[in-house]
Amino acid sequence: MKPVFILAAILIFGVLVAVHELGHFLAAKLCGVKVNEFSIGMGPALWTKEKGETRYSLRALPLGGFCAMEGEDEDTGDERAFSRQSFWKKCIILVAGSAMNFLTGLLIVLVLYAGAGAFLTDQISGFAPEFQLRGENGLMEGDIFYKIDGYRTYLRGDASMLLSYHKGDTIDLEVVRGGERVVLEDFPMKRGEYLSSDGSTYTGFGLYVGVYGEEATFLNRLKYTWYTGLDFVQQVRLSLKLILTGGASMEDISGPVGIVSTITQVGSEAETAGDAWRQIFFFAALLAVNLAVMNLLPIPALDGGRVFFLVIDTVCFLLFRKKVPEKYQAAVNGVCFAMLMAFMLLVTFNDVFKLFR
Repeated sequence: MKPVFILAAILIFGVLVAVHELGHFLAAKLCGVKVNEFSIGMGPALWTKEKGETRYSLRALPLGGFCAMEGEDEDTGDERAFSRQSFWKKCIILVAGSAMNFLTGLLIVLVLYAGAGAFLTDQISGFAPEFQLRGENGLMEGDIFYKIDGYRTYLRGDASMLLSYHKGDTIDLEVVRGGERVVLEDFPMKRGEYLSSDGSTYTGFGLYVGVYGEEATFLNRLKYTWYTGLDFVQQVRLSLKLILTGGASMEDISGPVGIVSTITQVGSEAETAGDAWRQIFFFAALLAVNLAVMNLLPIPALDGGRVFFLVIDTVCFLLFRKKVPEKYQAAVNGVCFAMLMAFMLLVTFNDVFKLFR
């Protein structure tokens, strides 16, 4: 079944990029911007059709697509060119790709949650004998984790993950107790050796993390679909923080090859075909939200970078009645695009190296 999972991984990655471009296309049409071509796939055209002012095409390589708008990079003189639109229309069009990816991730999760029997979150199920800070002014059995060091605990496993990142002698906790939130700032709790519930020792904080379940009603399915999307966003935030602070290395970063490899591994290690596809599509939802967030980062050559330039342009015009010359924007975008491509080549080389190591 491994070749099937490899093909599925490539198609998933391609579909998510195509969906991103579809978001730009729909927003451009709604905003009255002229779209010269909308393509699904890259490379040589297998099928094309002219409809109105737009050419629609299907191309040979199932690796995304593109939305070619009139005047996207320079003013062509057409009143319906992208470059001649208002600030808000440009922002809507640029953000629409990421919005479509995020909605796609939510839709996948909602479908996967259709068969759920219950939704689980983390709660305190007990304490190690050495743990002393119990009671109304501390922690109590049955407390449901809400926040750890400012990060929300949305799903089962979040508490253990966030606790594993914590360093220091105090911690900021927020728990739900009896339906009310209890805030414990600078709570004196540090990592150490504790007895586990089976009598063995472990390194941790002296808490036994159990689960709290909610019935999978229709409203809870919607709520936990939204929570899962927010949890995915938070994971991206944590990952970026680890990269910027040196907590992650090149070994922890993956490009397209690594993503395909991960999806294939997820499918191959599942016990049944049904479990394999559920895990693959859950990973696809995570990837969709990842693409949404990463594309909105204020990095030139990405959608977020273009929005950032729009803001700079608008501020400069309001203050000095001048805009940043397009040649400077093009130069910055070109340099950053080259750097981004070089980084992606490095990541791809590292992914291939990991496959044959």
